[in-house]
Amino acid sequence: MRLLRLTLPALVVAALATPAQAAQPPTGPPSGWSVTGNDLIWESAEPLPVGDSAVEFWDGETFLGRPIPSGDHRTFTLTTTSVVNPRDLSVRASGKRLDIEEQTPPLKTQPVSPPAPLPASAVDPGTPGPFKTTSGEYTLDSISLPDYPAAIEMQGLVVAPVGAPGRRPLALFLHGRHISCYDPADPKYQNINWPCLPDKKPVPSYTGYQQTQQLMASQGYVTVSISANGINGQDARVLDLGAQGRSSLVRQHLTHWAEWAGAGRDSAPDIVKAAPIADLSQVFLMGHSRGGEGVNRAAMDSINPPPGDTLPTRWKIKGTLLIGPTIFGHNPAADVPSATILPGCDGDVADLQGQMFIDGTRGISRGAALHSALYFVGANHNFFNTEWTPGQSVAPSSDDFRSTTDPVCSPGTPTRLTAAQQQTAGATYIAAAAQLFVGGDRRVLPLLDGSGVRAPSADPARVLAHAVGGERASFVVPDSSTKTEGAARLCKQVTRVEGCGTPSRTHFVTFRSIAEDPDRYAVSLTGAGVVRPAKPVSLAGSRSLALRLIVPPNTKGNQFDVAITDTHGRKAQLGSVTLDGLPASSAVSAHWGQEARVPLHGIDLRQVASLEVVPRGTEPAWLLDAYGWNTGLPDPRPVPLSRVDLGTSSVQEGDSGTRTVQIPVSVSGDREGAVRLFLTGPSGEMTTRLVTVQPGQRTIDVPIEVVGNTRWSRGANYTLFAKAVRGTVAGAYRGGLAVVDEDPMPQLTISPAATTTEGGTLKWTVTASAVADAPLSASGQVIVPAQGPELSSTDVDPVWFKEQTGRDPVPATPLSSSRLGFFAAIPPGSLTAEITVPTVRDSEAEPAEHIYAKLQPGLELVGSVTD
Repeated sequence: MRLLRLTLPALVVAALATPAQAAQPPTGPPSGWSVTGNDLIWESAEPLPVGDSAVEFWDGETFLGRPIPSGDHRTFTLTTTSVVNPRDLSVRASGKRLDIEEQTPPLKTQPVSPPAPLPASAVDPGTPGPFKTTSGEYTLDSISLPDYPAAIEMQGLVVAPVGAPGRRPLALFLHGRHISCYDPADPKYQNINWPCLPDKKPVPSYTGYQQTQQLMASQGYVTVSISANGINGQDARVLDLGAQGRSSLVRQHLTHWAEWAGAGRDSAPDIVKAAPIADLSQVFLMGHSRGGEGVNRAAMDSINPPPGDTLPTRWKIKGTLLIGPTIFGHNPAADVPSATILPGCDGDVADLQGQMFIDGTRGISRGAALHSALYFVGANHNFFNTEWTPGQSVAPSSDDFRSTTDPVCSPGTPTRLTAAQQQTAGATYIAAAAQLFVGGDRRVLPLLDGSGVRAPSADPARVLAHAVGGERASFVVPDSSTKTEGAARLCKQVTRVEGCGTPSRTHFVTFRSIAEDPDRYAVSLTGAGVVRPAKPVSLAGSRSLALRLIVPPNTKGNQFDVAITDTHGRKAQLGSVTLDGLPASSAVSAHWGQEARVPLHGIDLRQVASLEVVPRGTEPAWLLDAYGWNTGLPDPRPVPLSRVDLGTSSVQEGDSGTRTVQIPVSVSGDREGAVRLFLTGPSGEMTTRLVTVQPGQRTIDVPIEVVGNTRWSRGANYTLFAKAVRGTVAGAYRGGLAVVDEDPMPQLTISPAATTTEGGTLKWTVTASAVADAPLSASGQVIVPAQGPELSSTDVDPVWFKEQTGRDPVPATPLSSSRLGFFAAIPPGSLTAEITVPTVRDSEAEPAEHIYAKLQPGLELVGSVTD
């Protein structure tokens, strides 16, 4: 094992058979799966669509890791350091099964029509501006990035205003993860390798946002959309799945734009010289899917540069707009204003994990930056980009929401947007975010902050908004110190035990494979309840109380009475709010918090002690948080926070002794803060601790005890994740330690050919040449024997056969055609495991029948049953 292992998916931790269980003959891998050495391989019957969510292997509810895809996205390989018992394997992405067609349960209520249109806003950002536009492309020398073997292209499409006076703000667009190469002569060819083969063409994903670029250029922005195929084709082998690489790509382009706006103007590409000079103090970033995570990282890296990064920051990022983004690291740039589009019919990043770009900013820094969520009813993931839209793209593309029978999201339903409607709505709200964050036009604020208005240019799209930050005073943000009374219950949003009940995904999405997060709470409401923050709060100066409430999808008229009480015991009834559930099917993430407001009055707002919420119905509800709200948009004044970066290392186990080894964790910056570390050990056990970071601190201790001996094991992997909690940012958020075992692996042998008479049991013993510290396994499929008739499904015990294969034994099927397999695990400290096949007696006179299987590593299982 080499350090390279740590750049591959996380350690597989499988439930291993006990000695008693090992004596039973468990089934081999299901169809499409195989185990070769340390590689667990799944092959899809058809290539999977290339998407932005991460493909994952699971064993039951145990996360195994993220496999490496083949170029055609059909074969997926996970390299492990632990034995895998292939009983209940599955392939998932964003919580959805990819290896089977899931039967989703129906909702208890029928889907409803689209929400009623909101009132029109005072300003419509979708209206073109006064300027004509010009467009063109540039191509620069490719760049080399760490962890990416092939060079990354530097290519951009510029759309700029003509005749706009002075320096103009710059808007940079970054697409997400799509196929990188196509063949114009073969519509079935698609590939995500890089670089493309000589007779293939790169997919021009960067040209897919021209409607938005034209709109914003007419309004006075210089826009550039950049290509990232070189990242897409290589990010599967990178620990953070490409976030840092995309940040570096964005910042390399900004470096050139800064040069072209100054002394290097004469060397700029022709289209850049034809455009107004860009104002690098007014930069807006738009990122789609993994591009959203990439531009967020670019915003973070521009304030808190990565260790050793010598790229000078000669720009200021004023805001970001993210479309259906991934957030594998849960590390939003808290001090940079953002708006995040959540497509209600997203079939790729279906868990809508981008919600964490809003929720994850709470408590990190000053809280002055506005972070807005925009729930687009009926929008899918792909169609915001014309190059990902059938009928508009030059390369193969598809509708990522693949069901044609879904009552909410299939094309043609009243709630599903067409591609043209979705693209127009997207352009409108991208322009809205730019006008607010860069242009400072506060008339746009109600479109993004949950005030309940719409941009008419986006019609007929229904876009709902909520926000945190901005001109809000924190009142109730549930944590472990929050107290509840009545029918209000504090609940964990991410937990293996009793949590918040029905909601799944969106606000409740997990951080990578971590199933327990001690920092995320909500309040479950099954009736009238009171919520008390740890200490009284001042809401003086706030005009309204803003609550984010989740109500069940497809419900109508969920009414809540809201009251607050001060420290003197005086109560103020603030009024009532009514919310309708979002349109949803069982395939849609629609447990999403809607913003509701009531005016503040009646008590001492300097000492507010509790919040009371009284549902006027029987449906459950969930309170995410509550704030004192006021109109306005304060200056976020971004400041560098302490940055935590995790590293990887590898050590030899050794033959004796115990020593302590550190997982590398570096700290840069000089602010006090806190970060949470999650450590997963080789047996799957997860521990977590909250670490306070002191000013000037440069490392964090994460000690691992390594014990040496002369018994073979598969080594050990320790995986470490970091999440910012307060006053910090998590840069390289994943690291770990590989403990390499250098002892020789024991050899396995299997007992000679087994024989029995009908009704008896075939038995084989798998024997190891020495005791090991890790399970030793042998597995394989039954194949056609070299000679003689073959045992069939009706020759073996019918209950046993169905348990192993999931099939009925009748009609009779040769065992080699039944997908029957064997898996034997010799537990640590033992030398043997047994494989058995129970047979049945029949009344027919028959010659001897045979069974044959090839088991890895290099074993042959041979058996015969006589009449």
